Amino acid sequence: MGAAWDRLSPRQKSWMMAGTVALISLAAGYGLSQLGEGQGVASDAGGSATECEEVLYWYDPMVPGQHFDEPGNSPFMDMQLVPKCAGEEATAGVRIDPGLVQNFGIRTTEAEYGVLEPEITVTGVLAYNERDVAIVQPRAGGYVQRTYGRAPDDVVGRGAPLADILVPEWGGAQQEYLAVLNSGDEELAQAMRERMRLLGMPPGLISSVGRNGRPQSTITVTAPIGGAITSLGVRPGMTVMAGQTLAEITGFSPIWLEAAVPERQAATVRVGQPVSATLTAFPEERFSGPIIAILPSAQDASRTITVRAQLPNASGRLKPGMFAQVSLTPDTRRALLVPSEAVIRTGRRTIVMVKQDEGGFMPAEVRIGREAGGRTEVLAGLSAGDQVVTSGQFLLDSEASLTGLDVRPIDQADDASTGGEDAPATFGATGTIQSIANGSVTLRHGPVPRLDWPAMTMTFRTKSSAQMRGLETGDRVRFTFTQQDAGPRIESITRAGQ
Repeated sequence: MGAAWDRLSPRQKSWMMAGTVALISLAAGYGLSQLGEGQGVASDAGGSATECEEVLYWYDPMVPGQHFDEPGNSPFMDMQLVPKCAGEEATAGVRIDPGLVQNFGIRTTEAEYGVLEPEITVTGVLAYNERDVAIVQPRAGGYVQRTYGRAPDDVVGRGAPLADILVPEWGGAQQEYLAVLNSGDEELAQAMRERMRLLGMPPGLISSVGRNGRPQSTITVTAPIGGAITSLGVRPGMTVMAGQTLAEITGFSPIWLEAAVPERQAATVRVGQPVSATLTAFPEERFSGPIIAILPSAQDASRTITVRAQLPNASGRLKPGMFAQVSLTPDTRRALLVPSEAVIRTGRRTIVMVKQDEGGFMPAEVRIGREAGGRTEVLAGLSAGDQVVTSGQFLLDSEASLTGLDVRPIDQADDASTGGEDAPATFGATGTIQSIANGSVTLRHGPVPRLDWPAMTMTFRTKSSAQMRGLETGDRVRFTFTQQDAGPRIESITRAGQ
C-alpha cells in the first residue's frame, strides 16, 4: 500500500485525498439523517402518547383560536394538531417561575371598592338666551319718522326708543274723541275710547289725549326687554303695516353656555347638574351655573350631544360667541375599581390578567364603566380582592394567546355590579355532568384555584329544576356556584360553547 502510494504523482495524491474526504462526508451525513429520523419517530410517538381524560378539541398552537373536532395535520402549519384537555383551562393559565416575576417587571394590585369621582372637561361656547326673546311690532300701520340711530347687534335697555311712527288713522279718531268729551256724553266717550283701543292705541296714549286735549298721531316704539338687537327691519321714511316685525331683541343675562359632551358620556349628565367654566377673556375666574337642558339630538360629525347651562351675566361681561372650557362633575357612586393601566382593550372585548396563585395568571373578560383619576370602574367580571396585573400584562396576554388559553368569561366571576361587598362570593369552573337528580347535580370538574380545590367529582345543590332543563348526562358545561352552610349551590349552568 505504501509502495503504491509512493508511485503516485502529487496530482494523483491530491485527487485521491479529495475523494476520500467526500466519501467520509457522505457516510456521516447518511448516518445523521438516519439518526434524526429515528428520533423524530420517537418524538411523534411520545406526542401521540399524550393522554387526556377527556379531549375538548384539537388546535394549532400558532392559530389557537381555530378549533378542530378530530386530530390530524394542521391546515396552517406543517405540524400535528394539539389536544385541549378537559379542565386544562381551569388549571393552566400562564405560568411564570416565581423567581422571574420580578425580572419581567410584573406588578399586581388588588381590585377594591371605592368612590369614583370623574370630572369631564369639554369645550363650550356662550350663546344668546333664546328663552328671552322679544319681537317688536307696531299696533297700527303708518310711516317711520325716526329710528334713533339703531343698528343690528346694538345693546339696548328695557324701554329704550327704537322708532317713531306716524299713524294718520289715529288723528281722526282722536279728534272725534275730543269732540265727544266736550259734549259731556260719558257713554259715547267710553265707546270712543274702546274704538281707539281697537285701532291699536295704548291706554296711556288715550289717557294723555283726554288730559291734554291735543291729538297725538305719532307713537314711539320702545324695547320691551333689555338685550341685543339681533334683527332690525326698520329705516326712516319707510311704510310699515300693523304686525310687521320692526326688530328682534335677544337677552343675554343670564347667558347660555352650550357644551359638546361626547356621546359615550351622555349618561353621566342630567338637568340641574352644576357646571363650571373658564374663559380665555377672564382666565382667573370660574363661572358656575346649572344645566337647564340636554338637547335631544347628537351631532353626526363629532358624535357629541349638546348640554345647555345657564350662567349669570348681570354685568354683561360675558359675550355670546366666547369660547369656554367646561368642567362637569357627574354624580359619584361606590364601585369596584382597578387601575386603568390594568385594562386591555382588544376591540372585541375588554380583559384583565388576574393572578391565580404563585406564578399563575389567567385572562379574564370584564365589563367596564366610567374612568377617572387613573382608575376604571368594573361593572362585571371581577370580585373585590382579585389581584390584577398592572405592569407586564401585555406580555402575559400574548403568552396566553400563543398557548390557546381561553379567556375566563364574565359569568364565571363575581358580579361586581350587583354583588356589593357583603354578597356571597361566586366561583366558576368547567366540568362534565355525571348524573342529575332531584335538587342536585353531580359534576366532574377541573380545579377551582380560588378555593384551592383540585379536580374532582362532587355533588352540587341546584336552585330549581329549571336550571337543569335541556342538559343531559355527559354534557360539558360551564357553571358558577356559591359556598353555603348546606354545601355548594349552583347559581348558573350552561352547556360549554353556548
